[in-house]
Amino acid sequence: MKRKIYIETTVVSYYTGRPTRDLLIAARQEEARALWPKLLSEYDTFISALVYDEASAGDSNAARRRLDSISPFAVLDVDDEATSLAENILKDKAVPEQYPEDAMHIAIAAVNGIEVIVSLNFAHINNPFKRAHIRQSVESQGYVCPEICSPDELLETNYE
Repeated sequence: MKRKIYIETTVVSYYTGRPTRDLLIAARQEEARALWPKLLSEYDTFISALVYDEASAGDSNAARRRLDSISPFAVLDVDDEATSLAENILKDKAVPEQYPEDAMHIAIAAVNGIEVIVSLNFAHINNPFKRAHIRQSVESQGYVCPEICSPDELLETNYE
């Protein structure tokens, strides 16, 4: 049985991003590109309607690349249950209130029984302090909190 993975929008953006001389950005792009074939073959990979909306924004050519890249993945809806959980995540200050979309990504994944959220958002989702607070908030509402990791961390699991 394949593991259920949720791809947050930052991973899509890095995957489809244009080459750069910024070493940090280039490294993150390579992480996303190394993971992508595995998302298509080794996992049940999901995005949400929110990822689709975020990927649609901005430059039309870049948006087309992002949308084409996520077309193979199943799309999870933004429903009342996810909205309620996201509101609680924000109320608990597990994610800053100025970033409700970040709370929504987590909530959508949690209410749909996703095992892992892959994110390159190290500010509001994928850092050790936020992960602990997010887990506490999600689990206090009765859900199992998905593991949150970077593409690199998920790739490391394949070297067992």
